[in-house]
Amino acid sequence: MDLLQKIRTLPTSPGVYLYKNAEGAVIYVGKAKNLRSRVSSYFHEGRLYDAKTGTLVREAVDVDYIVVANNKEALALENNLIKQRKPRFNMLLRDDKTYPYVKLTLGERFPRVYVTRRLRKDGSSYYGPYFPANLAYRIVDLIHRNFLVPSCKVDLTRYHARPCLQYYIKRCLGPCVENLTTPEIYAEAVRDVRLFLEGKRTDLVRSLQQRMAEAAAAQGYERAARYRDLISTVEQLQERQRIATTEGDDADVFGYHYENSMLAVNLFHMRGGKIVDRREFFWEDLPEFGTPADATTDHVGADAPSADAHVGTAASAVQAEQSSAVAADTFHPNALFSALLNQLYIGQPYVPRNIYVPVDFEDRDALEDLLSEQLAAEGGRATRVHIEVPQRGEKRSLIDLAATNAKQSYDQRFRIMKPNQRMIQEALQDALGLPDPPKRIECFDISHIQGAEAVASMVVWEDGAMKKSDYRKFIIKTVTGVDDFASMREVISRRYKRLRDDEKPFPSLILVDGGLGQLHAAAEALESLEIINQPLASIAKREEIIYVHGQENDPVVLDHHNPVLHLVQMIRDEAHRFAVTFHRKRRQMRDRSTELLEIPGVGSNTTRRLLEHFGSLQAVKNADAAALSAVVTKAQAEAIRQHFKSA
Repeated sequence: MDLLQKIRTLPTSPGVYLYKNAEGAVIYVGKAKNLRSRVSSYFHEGRLYDAKTGTLVREAVDVDYIVVANNKEALALENNLIKQRKPRFNMLLRDDKTYPYVKLTLGERFPRVYVTRRLRKDGSSYYGPYFPANLAYRIVDLIHRNFLVPSCKVDLTRYHARPCLQYYIKRCLGPCVENLTTPEIYAEAVRDVRLFLEGKRTDLVRSLQQRMAEAAAAQGYERAARYRDLISTVEQLQERQRIATTEGDDADVFGYHYENSMLAVNLFHMRGGKIVDRREFFWEDLPEFGTPADATTDHVGADAPSADAHVGTAASAVQAEQSSAVAADTFHPNALFSALLNQLYIGQPYVPRNIYVPVDFEDRDALEDLLSEQLAAEGGRATRVHIEVPQRGEKRSLIDLAATNAKQSYDQRFRIMKPNQRMIQEALQDALGLPDPPKRIECFDISHIQGAEAVASMVVWEDGAMKKSDYRKFIIKTVTGVDDFASMREVISRRYKRLRDDEKPFPSLILVDGGLGQLHAAAEALESLEIINQPLASIAKREEIIYVHGQENDPVVLDHHNPVLHLVQMIRDEAHRFAVTFHRKRRQMRDRSTELLEIPGVGSNTTRRLLEHFGSLQAVKNADAAALSAVVTKAQAEAIRQHFKSA
């Protein structure tokens, strides 16, 4: 049965359809209220002339489908299939920013708190997401200072000889060393952290007050004072949160700019009535297959295309009507926001109460119902999620503001406007989850040929520029043969043992050239020196994936246009260049010195002095006895002359 015949047999029920190519790979996933009608619409004569739809139809040789009960189920299933299969003709959600969660590792013997950007079913509890991103780090820092639950990477399945610095500065209970704490005390601290992160501040204060009274009655005044300070901190946070919630609702606001088949979308996160953060999305050669028939009619003033560009502002409503025919052939914001909101919010633990978009779209009501049910099922607020298309007033001005910023984002990304250094540092902090914007990065690379003349380099990036005066070269001393991991361990140990012993500051980030093996080797070296909580990352060759120590299962994959990736690549490439240059010099010295070392009475030090003085082996051969005697003894000079004369 050919494709067209199969399409005629499709049911008229709601469901999801999957186009497949000759290799059986899924190339497009879509949803429909009527499967037969929607799938057959791709083969209408007018659509075959559209470049993108025509390409899809030419590649598709089969169509699969899944029937569901209603449109809401179709929305959820389509979202899951797109995220699983990543079809190349679908609009995939790709942006360089993910917001952090606070992770409490309840599955461990001694639970810890981390900042993470990926949710996993590993028995841990996740809280968030937090806007802005540094809020998660501030919360974890507050937990360290007040509840003394750590986030270090020390192996807590066994006891160690002595605690780290965090214990001595009173930011950890010291579960890594026997008898510094007890399982009961640690479990009590973890319970407090859970109550704090779950927002049960009243229960936490009541529990702390009870323990403070018991400690005071037992004359444990130091412990009682700590409980008193903790109660004060929790009550202050509770009051601050109460003030914020009275100022306004939570909302997400969208704006967009489309031009020359490239799209920028800006998302403003409003929390407590204030804009707390901004998120950017970019697509090149947008693979969108919406048609006017697929999309709901736009509200007046909700879309603003021109002959070359679309901006989601109300000011261009007249132009929107005049160029609607052109826009229908090139870009359909209705289909964009239908796909974008599905991928952004379905399956997420937090959805704001209000979502403001510049255009109406198909399935808006169904998505509202689905997201409201999703929150109720997860034990969230029993309020309805509203997806609105405001036409005037303050809400519309927020959409216009988001669209203006989307235009700026478009110019910066696609018109190659170079962002300033501070923006890059903040973006690097956000991408890698660093506690502060990086001021100094030290990058390492290993160079050798089959293990011979193995060397390493360290280059330094500081305050926006490479600092060549701080570059360092290392000759690998303890490793024989080809073992890049052992070489990396040696170099990292030598470098940071010296910094620790000299009590000098550590860099904001240690970067190593390589994949997970090099990253783990560097982490082992730091752990052997009892250096913890030092930001450490690696960048893998070819794939250009960044691995961050502590979240290796969630590698950072940045867009190839991203200036953060460009910065990391530039530092990595400089380390590679410096290492290769040093290795070549060492190899040349070795090759040139081989013949001199064959002369009786001439050792490695003498050879080095001769080559440094004369510059080459040929110059040594041509030198007379007087010239040689200026560098070596007369006996050595005579031996050298006789050796080359006989040769």
